[in-house]
Amino acid sequence: MASQQAGPPSGTRDFLAGALRTREHVFARIRGVFERYGFEPLQTPAFERLETLTGKYGDEGDKLIFKILRRGEHEATGEADLALRYDMTVPLARVVAGYGSQLPTPYKRYAMGPVWRADRPGKGRFREFAQCDVDVVGSASPLADAEVVCALTDALDAVGLRDYRVLVNSRQALSGLLEVYGVPADLGGGVLITLDKLDKLSPEKVAAELVDARSLAPGIAEALVGDLTAVDAVERMRTALKDSEAGHAGLEEIDRLLELASPKVGQDRIAFTPSLVRGLDYYTGVIFEVVAEGMPGSIASGGRYDRLIAALGGPDVPACGGSLGVERIIGLLGDGQGDAHRIDVAVTVIAEDNASDVMGFAAQLRDAGLQTEVYLAASRKLAKQLKWAADRKARFVLIYGASDKEAGVITVRDMDTGEQTQVPTGELAVHLTGRCAPSR
Repeated sequence: MASQQAGPPSGTRDFLAGALRTREHVFARIRGVFERYGFEPLQTPAFERLETLTGKYGDEGDKLIFKILRRGEHEATGEADLALRYDMTVPLARVVAGYGSQLPTPYKRYAMGPVWRADRPGKGRFREFAQCDVDVVGSASPLADAEVVCALTDALDAVGLRDYRVLVNSRQALSGLLEVYGVPADLGGGVLITLDKLDKLSPEKVAAELVDARSLAPGIAEALVGDLTAVDAVERMRTALKDSEAGHAGLEEIDRLLELASPKVGQDRIAFTPSLVRGLDYYTGVIFEVVAEGMPGSIASGGRYDRLIAALGGPDVPACGGSLGVERIIGLLGDGQGDAHRIDVAVTVIAEDNASDVMGFAAQLRDAGLQTEVYLAASRKLAKQLKWAADRKARFVLIYGASDKEAGVITVRDMDTGEQTQVPTGELAVHLTGRCAPSR
């Protein structure tokens, strides 16, 4: 019981220094790319009104919303009025609905932070995880779709990922395909939710669910799944949609996105993928996912959602965006990179009567911008303190004994070479700032 209480809740994690530094490094690289593309930062609360979130993610998504029970005198009702945010997109739509006149047009924003889903934890899947989103609100241009895709792939390149592919489809094309197959409009949303499982389940299981859970005729279900997963799926879909107005419009927006994004992303890394669905209800146009070798599911995703902001009471403006799955990206990179972090200076404490001098040296070095730590344990043995400095990966160690104090100097030990130099105490900051600069 004690060990269970010491661990974090299932689907969440504690991040120690090395892992946290890796995450901060990744966030900084991603933020730098988003800023270069002209996206502005936005921060919203960790929780939203329950009615703001429900009905935006489809039946399956709504089941994964972490609800917050009413508090105080209402607690006994067992009812919920708030929920932890499920993603960054619906909060953005709420912000645009509430602050539209104060925002530039088009509004390009990025958001980085945790989101929560009551999902079953597994490899690369957590209940609390970070997302890094970019969105463009107020532009129906295909240039906006391409800008989002290019920003996300540039961010992947910036953190060191290269071996990935961008899969592209269109909800318009998929809607046209359902019409061609005679799927009733009232079943369309549920059918797409099931088709979205093609990357997780076998075609046979997806076809069976279409029959059992979505009430499709077996022949239609098998033909639909068969066409979407065939080797020549692109040709089959183009042929099937040649007489569909919605399907034709969807194919046009797919081709336009490929034309605009391919020069930056690389033609071999982006392609029309008929089996891509994206099950969220709010998508209206092009959709995309980024997949990488060695990681199940996607490491980034997004699309166009032109009617979501109006659904939240805001203006009827077009919008598109995408999100990076930071947890999966770090899983591919390896989260031990932060373990290489080293401090600039470790300050030993040889004698208690020198402690005030030692604290003064540390203050000078910190004021000069050097990462400096003072030995805080009880032992005054130099060997033990040097081991502590080595464990902290210190670049230099300060040793200040009685003879140093009498001579007005401090001994500086280079932990890479073992060389020791006596430096006048008044010159310490200048001496170490110059020597630490190349490694900072």
